[in-house]
Amino acid sequence: MRTFTEDNGYGVGVPRVGTAVLTDWEAGMLDRAAEELSVKKIVVAGLGTSGTATARFLLKCRATVVITDSKSASEIAASEELIGLGAEFVPESDNETLLDGVDMLVASPGIARTAQLLVAAEAKGVEVVSDIELASRYIKAPIIAVTGTNGKSTVVTLISSILEAAGRSVFTGGNIGTPVLEYFNSDIAPEFCVLEVSSFQLEHVSTFKPQMAVLLNITEDHLERYKDFDDYAATKLALFDSQDSGCVAVVNAGDGCVASILSTRGTVFEGRSSNGPQVVPFTTTGMFGDGLYLRMSSIVFAGSGLLDGEVYSTEECSLKGLHNIENMMAAIAVARTCGIDKETIEGVLAGFRGLRHRMEFVRTLDEVTYIDDSKGTNVGALKMALKGIDSEVVLVAGGVDKGGDYSVLLPYVKEKVTRMILIGESREKMKEALGSVTDVVEASTMEEAVRIAQSSAEAGMKVLLCPAGASFDMFSSYADRGESYRSSVMALSSVSKGSKEERVASLSDEG
Repeated sequence: MRTFTEDNGYGVGVPRVGTAVLTDWEAGMLDRAAEELSVKKIVVAGLGTSGTATARFLLKCRATVVITDSKSASEIAASEELIGLGAEFVPESDNETLLDGVDMLVASPGIARTAQLLVAAEAKGVEVVSDIELASRYIKAPIIAVTGTNGKSTVVTLISSILEAAGRSVFTGGNIGTPVLEYFNSDIAPEFCVLEVSSFQLEHVSTFKPQMAVLLNITEDHLERYKDFDDYAATKLALFDSQDSGCVAVVNAGDGCVASILSTRGTVFEGRSSNGPQVVPFTTTGMFGDGLYLRMSSIVFAGSGLLDGEVYSTEECSLKGLHNIENMMAAIAVARTCGIDKETIEGVLAGFRGLRHRMEFVRTLDEVTYIDDSKGTNVGALKMALKGIDSEVVLVAGGVDKGGDYSVLLPYVKEKVTRMILIGESREKMKEALGSVTDVVEASTMEEAVRIAQSSAEAGMKVLLCPAGASFDMFSSYADRGESYRSSVMALSSVSKGSKEERVASLSDEG
């Protein structure tokens, strides 16, 4: 089994770069960055969290920095700080001035490849990169990068928790919330850099080479941004483009799309099987002689020098459902490859309670369990949620449509969903696609949806919020939506026992 446990060899450099006082290890890391970037004029497009962190990093490296955004400088919280540090603000609409003499443009994830500014930059020969690409050129710690349509945040958190439990220093960032360039603000030299990587961040990579790359799944998502599903899938696979034989790729061979790629290409690395990374596959639907698979309720890690296979019981784990089994498999594969012992891994898995708004238990009332999966923002997430529930479900769904095909949910909705309560912009489209196999009710607010759900659910059922859409039609974020659901559920009072029909009729009489 290939491991990454060697000395990371952090250098010691000058104590000061630009106007910022740096730790010895950080100064050593930034020596080369400052040497390369201080002679460049660089545009940072988009001044959200990641764009602001990018601008700060570049200013530390004494680059000539131009910042831009669709908003005016007065509307951007960090603009005054960045201008004070030496950045120049140019409105996004002023393309000619903005790109004059520019060597590089760092595009924030929210800016699509088809945006006028990015198209103009590429036409002028300006190098367009993401923050992930830029940071990876100067990060010396081994990078563990996780992508997939669903489960990224859970797996990144699991991996980081296991490494930290083993006494390793870890930087955790990327799409999970902390911008990757905050790595250089760490108090100590991280031994590992664990990143959640979105398709948006992979749109502009050229040399990004994670020592370990994890592909969890690929299902329809963000089709409002991509030409089609194949375009979206190809963007995800860019994670592996620069990997070589010194790297490891952990891939879900049980995922339909990934399995198709494996079967048609031999590996996920078309044309590079001879010098590509070591592939560690995992699945919940089959068996491997060299990889991870599910046997009864246990995860088996076979091969890779493990003569009889290591067995990890999932019975004591709080994470439930096949999708979480897959998440644990990915984390185990990464942790063991990093040289972490089995006992430490098992301890973290047993104690891990999951992430907020990700199949999160809210409460049980009148023998009905309420679950918050507000982070399930696409069709694939709803499919996995329903597959992982072993009871009948009253489903609360709907939001901003992301271009997915709701018809793939038909067998799962037909089997498990007794009533579907739809909210948000996508409710008519979802009703048209799924209304033939279950009862459908529309609601105008989350509070109304939860009241209908209570009246619709019988003892032993689960009420599940899994929108299969973005939140911005009714809420500020998926977290805001989840909190609205939670507060509505917690405000419910116990009702007298009665048949489902009686309680639904009572609700109808009230309205």
